[in-house]
Amino acid sequence: MATRVTSRHSGTRLTATKGAVLDKQPDLKAVEFTPPKVSSSENGYEYLCREILFSPLFLLSTMAYVTAARLSRWIRAKSLTSGTLMALAVKRTFDIAGAIVGLILALPIFVTVPILIKLESPGPGIFKQLRVGRNNRKAARRRYNFILSIEKRNGDRRREDSHGRPFTIYKFRTMREDAERFCGPIWATKNDPRITKVGKILRLTRLDELPQLFNVLKGNMSLVGPRPERPCFVTKLAKEIDSYSKRLQTKPGITGLAQVSQGYDANLEDVDSKVKFDVAYIRNWSLWFDLKILAKTVVVMLTGKGM
Repeated sequence: MATRVTSRHSGTRLTATKGAVLDKQPDLKAVEFTPPKVSSSENGYEYLCREILFSPLFLLSTMAYVTAARLSRWIRAKSLTSGTLMALAVKRTFDIAGAIVGLILALPIFVTVPILIKLESPGPGIFKQLRVGRNNRKAARRRYNFILSIEKRNGDRRREDSHGRPFTIYKFRTMREDAERFCGPIWATKNDPRITKVGKILRLTRLDELPQLFNVLKGNMSLVGPRPERPCFVTKLAKEIDSYSKRLQTKPGITGLAQVSQGYDANLEDVDSKVKFDVAYIRNWSLWFDLKILAKTVVVMLTGKGM
């Protein structure tokens, strides 16, 4: 005797016999689809604007995308010499934040190193020297057409052409106090007898440059950029090396592409090689480029490749 099985699906009675197929298939018409409510007075385009284009989620995501795209374009400025205000503002903000963090982390070094320097040789722990900074004669006044007062313009004019604005740089002293009394201003050599024992370690690890974080806060320098040189050397090198003046088109830095690529200057060939690195950095600057150079600087300090 056949067994009948009854079931209900979507409001339809189904009947089946054991070993047989279903007598009746489900009624698909019973499945209802509710279309979006569109008034008779609006078409599909108006519905799209109302439900999607003007929705809070869509507007917020669009604003976030546009902001991120513009910020990326600002940060990826191709050259510091292009003078875009936003590129310079981004770099300056990065410099201030980095200098503050660096000073906090290096506080124990600022306490102990000057004491060690004074214990080994007489003289101040912090060494001050005149260096040449950015040549901004044309940058602010002619590029951005700033309206400056007569006093400001007269104060900006330098009596002597030093190829850049002079400023006082700070360093931990690594040489004897009378290092240039008899020889005058000369470059330091690899085994220079004027360098003290503490100074040799400082130069090897580049820790002698840490006081220049104060120069960064003052606006004289940047965290990354071409190294500043003394006025007497700049005047000479600008005449002997092509493109040397181009490295003065941006602020000098505590570290730079040239510094992580080779050691201290010992002769004219070293300077010529570094100038090429400096010009390449200025032309291809980006915030990411600065971060990579800072990371390489840490490697140089830890491995002792500063000389």
